[in-house]
Amino acid sequence: MCGRYSFAALAEEVENRFHIKIDGSTWKVRYNCAPTQDLAVITNEEPEKIAYLRWGLIPSWAKDPAIGNKLINARSESAAEKPAFKKSISSRRCLVLSNGFYEWKKVGKTKIPMFITLKEHPLFAMAGIWDRWAAPGDINIETFSILTMQPNEIMSTIHNRMPVILSPSIERKWLETSDPEMQKKLFIFPDSCAMQMHQVSTLVNSPATDHPDLIRPGGGEQASIF
Repeated sequence: MCGRYSFAALAEEVENRFHIKIDGSTWKVRYNCAPTQDLAVITNEEPEKIAYLRWGLIPSWAKDPAIGNKLINARSESAAEKPAFKKSISSRRCLVLSNGFYEWKKVGKTKIPMFITLKEHPLFAMAGIWDRWAAPGDINIETFSILTMQPNEIMSTIHNRMPVILSPSIERKWLETSDPEMQKKLFIFPDSCAMQMHQVSTLVNSPATDHPDLIRPGGGEQASIF
């Protein structure tokens, strides 16, 4: 799964990378993006700008918004058949913007936080889906979920799932493609040699903690990727 990630970059860097415009006066970097927070995505509805959606998808038909706490991820292999996700993957897709994500490696009874990035792409997009839920008082709440897939070699050493990371050349195709079979052809994970990871401090375990030290190597020696 993907339960925590970082999106730390200057507004200008994000604009140049994703070809969008940002209000730099209100831009905020995030080192510890967590479920239930409002986070930066690019939706197929407004692909020219950043939108802030809550992480944890609430289907439009849901009776209780608490369901979103359980729907932070959607399996890419079966999302098109699941009631909670099939409408969104058909018509409401998004790019979840990131510079790296966290995963916890189990060593005995200990969980060691690792930070995973792409070597050649300091900023990247994960495939996401979103929905709009009508809350009491005519308030719309927009939420999203991150698609996951089988891990590549490096990720399989720490977890049995990984986020769907889109190559830059197919990011817009993901926003535009509604056919499930065509979508699956876009889900090609990066080779292990394109990724790197290192151990980070357990301070990341608390969603309330958010500062640059979280993504720096710490808590032990840098993890080997081979």
